[in-house]
Amino acid sequence: MSDAQNASHTVPLPVRRPRRLRTSPVMRNFTAETDLNPNRFVLPAFIADGIDEPKPISSLPGVVQHTTDSLLKAVEEAANAGVGSIDLFGVPLESDKDATGSVGAREDGVLNRALTAVRERFGDDILVMADTCLDEFTDHGHCGVLSPDFRGDLVVDNDATLQAYADMAVAQANAGAHIVSPSGMMDGQVRVIREALDAAGHQDVAIMAYSAKYASAFYGPFREAVGSSLKGDRRTYQQDCRNLRESILETQLDIDEGADMVMVKPAMPYLDVLREIANMSPVPVAAYQVSGEYAMISAAAERGWIDKETAIMESFYGLRRAGADIILSYWATWVAQRLAS
Repeated sequence: MSDAQNASHTVPLPVRRPRRLRTSPVMRNFTAETDLNPNRFVLPAFIADGIDEPKPISSLPGVVQHTTDSLLKAVEEAANAGVGSIDLFGVPLESDKDATGSVGAREDGVLNRALTAVRERFGDDILVMADTCLDEFTDHGHCGVLSPDFRGDLVVDNDATLQAYADMAVAQANAGAHIVSPSGMMDGQVRVIREALDAAGHQDVAIMAYSAKYASAFYGPFREAVGSSLKGDRRTYQQDCRNLRESILETQLDIDEGADMVMVKPAMPYLDVLREIANMSPVPVAAYQVSGEYAMISAAAERGWIDKETAIMESFYGLRRAGADIILSYWATWVAQRLAS
């Protein structure tokens, strides 16, 4: 057979093959590579002292500082929707704040009271996670205890902070937390917390480490949510947005110290970091869709610039596709309900 005859019998390339898998919703669902499971969602929530009714957070439309009653209703709604965990942040009275954030470890502190209330009501029906950090409880708003450096400037004292974290984690476990979540980015925090939990008989309490937590402009609304007293920034202990390899190192250190899960925060601007950590991590990887991400989508939707529901779902699928096993988002319950409908 001549070359010309061979050419005439060449099978055409299947140029329409990808499009054949997009022809209908049923076909698209049948061939989708990425699924969402609400059991892997975490709903962050704020519990505030000294309020009689839920207090709206202006920069987070639809999110509130909870009373105990409203918190329990929110947890019930999340559990009924299939959400796997709730992550609690405490908002103390200003008069309870001090230089060491001591109210964070007190049994009668706002966060520990809430942990107990949720665990007593829901038992093991939903995982109760606690934010293990001092920033909500200190009068200076930093994530650790301050000490003067060689110039006399006050800086976060890593080693002094570790003991405070250990005390706080044990108090949270005593209050009922299934998971503690150290977010302060102190060197050695996971090891110290693991040792303290084990010594206190809490070997089954897990640690979700904020391993790749960047100094980010996207935290702004969160600081309103927790009534932060911070003046300045946290760039000396949170990571620089220009760096990636640093995140791999931090994550490996946390895993070596005993982290049961690791986290990337924020989520959307750091999808490359999320993918790299998902590729190397032997433990589950979480991504936190932070307050600024929530606020941006909400604000654009309010102005009619984007479709809110489509944008939210796309953001969740993007995080999952990039490697997130677990997604923390203020939309956790909302997305879980949409997936069930």
